[in-house]
Amino acid sequence: MIVAFSVSPTGTAGEDGSVSDAVAAAVRVVRESGLPNRTTSMFTEIEGEWDEVMDIVRRATEAAGAGAPRVSLVLKADIRPGHVGELDGKVRRVERLLADED
Repeated sequence: MIVAFSVSPTGTAGEDGSVSDAVAAAVRVVRESGLPNRTTSMFTEIEGEWDEVMDIVRRATEAAGAGAPRVSLVLKADIRPGHVGELDGKVRRVERLLADED
């Protein structure tokens, strides 16, 4: 499965309204997991088996929310048993189709 998620604490933003430190803590958990992952400006994606991915999302959410009175979590999942390497595979297929148009 692939999960795209965004997590942010509320009530703890820095002086400039930034939650970058909290987001970095969450991304650190994902990267240290060893599972395939990618972080963009809006979401972090992680690929693996259900239990391991959901455990990482839980731990990342806890890391982002450390010391916060509340945490917001947005999660989208692509559950496709028997398929691996889709974090990059899905993008490659679309890019190939776009290149064929040129």
